[in-house]
Amino acid sequence: MSNFLQYTVFGIMLGAGYAIAATGLVVTYTTSGVFNFAQGAVGMIAAFCYWELVVASGLPVLAALAVILLVGAPLSGLVVERVLMRRLHGSTAERPVMVTLGLTVILTGLATIVWSPSTQRTVESMVSGQFGLFGINIQYQEVLLIGVAAVVAVALRILFHSTRLGHGLRAVTDDPQLLAMAGASPNRMSQYGWMLGLALAALSGVLLAPTQATGISIEAVTLLVVNGYAAAIVGRLRNIPVTFAAAIGIGLAENYVINYLLPHLPQNLQPDITVALPMVFLFIALVTVPSVRLRAVGRLTTARAPRVIGGRESLVAGVAFFAVAAVLGAAFNNTPFDGTTILSLGGVVMSLGIVALSLVLVIGYSGQITLCQFAFMGIGAFVMGKTAGGGSLLGLLAATVLCAVVGGLIALPTIRLRDLYLALATFAFADAVATGFFPDSHVYGSGGVSIGRIVLPGISFGGDASEFLMVTFFFVLSAWLVLAIRRSYFGRRLVALNDSPAAFATVGLNIGATKVVVFAVGAAMAGLAGALYGTVQGVVGTTDFDFFSGLMFVLFVTIWSVRTVTGAFLAALTYVVLNQVSPNWVGLFAGVGIILIGRAANGILGIEVLRVPLPWTKATSETMSGEPASLLGVGTGGESRAAG
Repeated sequence: MSNFLQYTVFGIMLGAGYAIAATGLVVTYTTSGVFNFAQGAVGMIAAFCYWELVVASGLPVLAALAVILLVGAPLSGLVVERVLMRRLHGSTAERPVMVTLGLTVILTGLATIVWSPSTQRTVESMVSGQFGLFGINIQYQEVLLIGVAAVVAVALRILFHSTRLGHGLRAVTDDPQLLAMAGASPNRMSQYGWMLGLALAALSGVLLAPTQATGISIEAVTLLVVNGYAAAIVGRLRNIPVTFAAAIGIGLAENYVINYLLPHLPQNLQPDITVALPMVFLFIALVTVPSVRLRAVGRLTTARAPRVIGGRESLVAGVAFFAVAAVLGAAFNNTPFDGTTILSLGGVVMSLGIVALSLVLVIGYSGQITLCQFAFMGIGAFVMGKTAGGGSLLGLLAATVLCAVVGGLIALPTIRLRDLYLALATFAFADAVATGFFPDSHVYGSGGVSIGRIVLPGISFGGDASEFLMVTFFFVLSAWLVLAIRRSYFGRRLVALNDSPAAFATVGLNIGATKVVVFAVGAAMAGLAGALYGTVQGVVGTTDFDFFSGLMFVLFVTIWSVRTVTGAFLAALTYVVLNQVSPNWVGLFAGVGIILIGRAANGILGIEVLRVPLPWTKATSETMSGEPASLLGVGTGGESRAAG
């Protein structure tokens, strides 16, 4: 009985920390219409800053809390709202998702530079000591965390429902123009919301840091706050009391599972399940709690459907692209570069290009936000390495088919989800696979999986040039497939689904079947890319399919243009090149890119001055009017406005 009480108290304490983070999410969403994926990263930065001030510099606890919560976090919220979020009001669903994900990647990258992951950092309790109650010892730190969470929940409830400021904060997403007519500034209300939301994120990170017995780490603390996402979803992003209760329930469930269930499971599975639990709770919340219609501030901006050139022009473009690749293959064969070869890097570019094409199909055409393509890529590479000894056409086929099946199965419970909820579901799946499946000793473990080059009768792909051309061939085939789908009746259905799901269903089309098919095809392409990536690299492991790397790659595709084949290729090219130059350049590109996303709905290729007609495109009324098609066939399209 004493153990149960001890686990209960600790679970309530964890839940209280999640509750603070979750209420911060509710605040930012209520006041801006944007779900802040960076909430966990902000809490992580706050935890490390607290360590820096208190442990490394010897600053008193109260002084450190004042610097972080009253100065640092509010100023950060002010800058984030002004620079990144203000232009996202009323935007298409993927833009605020990508911007906040980009902020997550930037903050984790910054933390890696400032605080080396190889150094262990431990944060002591803010309040030392304990007392006995019902035969168990309760730490004062636990009481502090629970008490702060309760005070925050009550204070926010009073703020939003009993004060003029709270009414203004709630009204900014309902009708900002009416709010302005009442004498309040919508921009200022949104700023207040972000300042308060980031302060709560920082508070949760600081209070949860002492609970990490092995020390705070960048990834662990960032993902620790993710349980707050699940609580916010249960509260339907607006109900603070329900959000608080859900967070406490999640904290209890997590602690009971860890202490009662895990000891009865195989020892090698226990660490994997422990790290995957937050994402499991989030996924369960998403598929079981009725979703709400997400609001956007102001008028809704929708991206015009991409224009596609005909099959003949696409064929010519693909052949020309492959011919250029063949010339480059002959010119740079066996040319070394930084421990590898130029053509090996080229093979990585082409395999990642196929992943990017799958994002064009799923996000760009159908508007279904997916963040788990790297997870499918890792599954495909694993299947390739375990099928027929690795390096066979059978392995390519098995990787493609199995990922298609998994993608379809993942889509089934998320059929009713859209926009933010779908992004969160794929976010949860991606992290659960990356942290709970890939590290298992029977999958990749610490040594990785060896994958040989493909061998056909009379043809060997052992050389870098032949391997590069083979992967390029599959990239061109994938591009043709994506463009052919876009030109087909099914492609028009995808664009219609993206434009208006309600109208799509009204005319008798099946939303569920369409989503399952497009997810399955996108997952199959990512699985094929993973298998090809494995043949290029030779040995692949968990670091190749890191969760944050997957988020970064989605961000790259969005920055260039998630609606064009050209954007897919350029995203893969710049991602590989910048990683070779320096990871810092990757973060710099992402930082500039998330600012761009807020201003250019279609990414870099959607900027008017960059649209140049290509020589093989027909002179149509669209191209002659300054709306040219892009490489391999997809035009970049502009923006149109519809009533929100």
